[in-house]
Amino acid sequence: MNRKHFLSSFIAAAVVPSFKGFANTPDEKPLSFKIPPYLKQGDTIGITSPAGYITLEQIQPSVLQMQSWGFHIKIGSTIGKRDFTYGGTDEERLKDLQQMLDDPNLKAIMCARGGYGLVRIIDQLDFSQFTRHPKWIIGFSDITVLHCHLAKNLGISSIHSKMCNSFPDDWTKAEPIQIETILSIKNALIGEQMGYISAYNVNNKLGKVDGILVGGNLSIIETLAGSNSDLDTKDKILFIEDTGEYLYSIDRMLWNLKRCGKLKSLKGLIIGGFKVKTDDPGEEFGKTVYEIVLEKVREYNYPVAFDFPVGHQRNNFALKCGANHVLEVNENGSVLRTI
Repeated sequence: MNRKHFLSSFIAAAVVPSFKGFANTPDEKPLSFKIPPYLKQGDTIGITSPAGYITLEQIQPSVLQMQSWGFHIKIGSTIGKRDFTYGGTDEERLKDLQQMLDDPNLKAIMCARGGYGLVRIIDQLDFSQFTRHPKWIIGFSDITVLHCHLAKNLGISSIHSKMCNSFPDDWTKAEPIQIETILSIKNALIGEQMGYISAYNVNNKLGKVDGILVGGNLSIIETLAGSNSDLDTKDKILFIEDTGEYLYSIDRMLWNLKRCGKLKSLKGLIIGGFKVKTDDPGEEFGKTVYEIVLEKVREYNYPVAFDFPVGHQRNNFALKCGANHVLEVNENGSVLRTI
């Protein structure tokens, strides 16, 4: 997303009145997902790498930053381990994540990075202890597997956000957008009201809705269709993002979501960042991301917000999957906030 199109990140209540009708209304529904306990100073966050490989040195900036917020950090056994592209073997990654799911002393689990690997272990995880004592699971990209699995099977909220490999090495030299996005993780963990604004886009479809927010990486959501982690999008606000895909591939994935019925009964649709691969010479697809999306949702009446600050980009803000939100898209832009 072009940063000049981004109006604001975290918004306080004072900003909201510029969007007419944004206040709570009687038809706003209560949460139906279980919200894990919010963190307080002294609580412990575990760091594990259930997908790609990462070193202890690479996670240090995130460790120091989260410690500065008043949290203790428990570093998992997968940090520093490597099995080709993975953060350890399937067995090692499974064991580390399972221990953290079961540990009653942990209040949140930060996935160190994305990459690939969660789908290889998701069906072997035992969530019985986690269900009794839920905690926040944090991450995005490949971690979408976990977000979808929790939504489908457990109805427990989680946080879609940057991970350890996105924390700036030197906080004092970080760009404002980096600082804001990292602080949005803290705000989500401690239970602050979350709200974001993005600029008006001529391709937006206007409207105002409320509903449970779900979503994540488009390619992950699409490949989970038909599995035990298949994301239920009915009556939900869906957000999607992706990176490194050709336009034809984005078109194909969205056709699959449409054919599966996942676009039919949405409350609203949020399109985050899409870093697109350049078409091969002579193989130009001929449509933009905007055109690809609008073609799939033309017959539906729900609001659609483009260029939202979520995805494989610097302005990737924390979103609470499974939490109730209001989405308003009007002539001023788009607003998403927790209820």
